[in-house]
Amino acid sequence: MNTSIVKWVMLACLPLVLASCGETKKSEESSEEDSKATVTEKLFGTMPDGTKIQEFTMTNANGLEMKVITYGGIIRSLKTPNKEGELEDIVLGYADLQAYLDENPFFGAIIGRYGNRIAKGKFNLDSVDYQLAQNNIGNHLHGGEKGYDKVVWTGKPQQSDSAAVLALHYTSKDMEEGYPGNLEVVVTYTLANDNSLTFDYKATTDKKTIVNLTQHSYFNLSALDEDILGHELMLNADTYLPVDSTLIPTGEMRAVEGTPFDFTTAKAIGQDINVENQQLTYGLGYDHCWVLNDDTDDMHLAATLSHAKSGRIVSIYTTEPGIQFYSGNFLDGSLTGKNGAVYEQRTGLCLETQHFPDSPNQEGFPSVVVSPGETYHTVTRLEFDVKE
Repeated sequence: MNTSIVKWVMLACLPLVLASCGETKKSEESSEEDSKATVTEKLFGTMPDGTKIQEFTMTNANGLEMKVITYGGIIRSLKTPNKEGELEDIVLGYADLQAYLDENPFFGAIIGRYGNRIAKGKFNLDSVDYQLAQNNIGNHLHGGEKGYDKVVWTGKPQQSDSAAVLALHYTSKDMEEGYPGNLEVVVTYTLANDNSLTFDYKATTDKKTIVNLTQHSYFNLSALDEDILGHELMLNADTYLPVDSTLIPTGEMRAVEGTPFDFTTAKAIGQDINVENQQLTYGLGYDHCWVLNDDTDDMHLAATLSHAKSGRIVSIYTTEPGIQFYSGNFLDGSLTGKNGAVYEQRTGLCLETQHFPDSPNQEGFPSVVVSPGETYHTVTRLEFDVKE
């Protein structure tokens, strides 16, 4: 072939080659961008006093999506895939801010300064008696009249390619809700590309105080296709804490073997929930704390929850010594949530990793006291999976 013709062909084709290379590079960059986890922010609503409430949408590289609002640090929505690959919302909640302000049984919220119950709202620290609100059958529950579920947090997304990360900050003032000490709290939500969700709780104080933080999402792995009685639950606990008629632990750690509280092997939640048992009568079902078999500060398996029809599985690991399993007994159909869903009894369940209820008044329970110079730090990780 004539060399001049070859040269002309090469020059004529060069722009096409460069354009093609440019498209390939752009495509690769786009693919890399699409595979990154992201956090976006928008206005969710406005409080009566004018405070703006933001909503953060956290998405991992696989499309798992979680929406968090700064009111209460609430997880408003959490979408994970079923075995058909369909992303569906697996937590209870509301579509707008006003519904959370009107009546919210702790849907999706951060709970503090003390999660769970304290008998008669009283505790003693260094020979000083403290009186907290008695907001639940004469006892103190979930931080009082205005616990951390009803305050406004400051949300700050964190930069990460492997996870969507949101740090929530709140300063709890000395004697707020009756608790001593200015408490600086940071709760970090991390939705990672390995389909895990981590709750990292840190707090420091300028005065000796008590702290027990947890997360209060109500789960329904069927995405509200049915109630939670058919879900299968495993709790890695050979003992649980029996309670009195006001749901305060008696101080005993009772073996689960041979009782409706035995979840050492996975079983349907509805299997024993209606068995005649005084403990179940007190809470209209399960509303108890289980003592996890591994009581170290290392991460250990606490629970596994699964739903056969959807194929969804959630495994929970924690550094905490206990887990409160609440089977949604007090939902009564009076609340209407997202997409018009009516929240009937046992529409959702909670698995709250934590220290034990009423620990400040129970000598045999692990301490919940935090002093100046110390950092309260606990971690809980949820791992989402699908079984075909």
